[in-house]
Amino acid sequence: MDLSEELRARVARVEGGIERLLPGAGEPSPRLHTAMRYAMQGGGKRLRPVMVLSAARLFREHPRADALAAAVAVECVHAYSLVHDDLPCMDNDDLRRGRPTAHRAFDEATALLAGDALLTLAFEILADSYRGDPALASALTLELARAAGSRRLIGGQMEDLLAERTGAPGPLGLEYIHLSKTAAMIEASLVMGGLCGGAPEEALVRLRSGGRELGLAFQIVDDILDATSDTQTLGKTAGKDARAGKATYVSVHGIEAARRLARERSDSAVELLSSLPGDGGFLAALAQNMLGRVR
Repeated sequence: MDLSEELRARVARVEGGIERLLPGAGEPSPRLHTAMRYAMQGGGKRLRPVMVLSAARLFREHPRADALAAAVAVECVHAYSLVHDDLPCMDNDDLRRGRPTAHRAFDEATALLAGDALLTLAFEILADSYRGDPALASALTLELARAAGSRRLIGGQMEDLLAERTGAPGPLGLEYIHLSKTAAMIEASLVMGGLCGGAPEEALVRLRSGGRELGLAFQIVDDILDATSDTQTLGKTAGKDARAGKATYVSVHGIEAARRLARERSDSAVELLSSLPGDGGFLAALAQNMLGRVR
């Protein structure tokens, strides 16, 4: 398998789904819909929706439903979280994916509303696309809502902001923040793909555990790159975490220990994902490739 070629094919499918499922820029309230599309169509790795599609493909002999709508819903939540993350009241960033953040390209109020609308749209997509299978629609909605709510994504963001004021939270506090902020959405992506594929409960448990490990590995790699790379390469402001006094794996553990932790989490993710039924080679290769960015 050529990882790059296969990844491009899956990303292209996600892009097509985004184009189809987002409101048109010419619909009423065109400025809002243009801002929503700007936030969603700015490129990026599409890691989370690709994971939804890839997890579903593990069970393609007996698929329950097409996973594309679930993949787009996940990306809507991810894009909303980035738009809100970048706002002046949060991380106050000017760059995202190599271009101006939504509040710089439009204005703060428009960016705020575009983020709100993307979050709402995610659940509309799930309810509408899977209405023929109410049990699946309910399971997907619950999984995404739990990952994005106050006990995971938003709660982690709150603790991250508080840590900037009170100082480094320590290793356990840092892990809680990133299990909530980053790992929760990657975990949900894999589980939602498994649900669409009709995965048995044992496989869903493995997908959840693999997502947890992969999510932490992804965050550690991101922290290392923020400390060692440049703005042009990252597509966002490099070194901003350190200047803001943000707790990261580099600030808490040091660069070499962070690299070791990234390898450990990535190896654990690969082991879990490789143990799944079907061809888990793509997901395992994706995890290994991610770690390769900081070797």
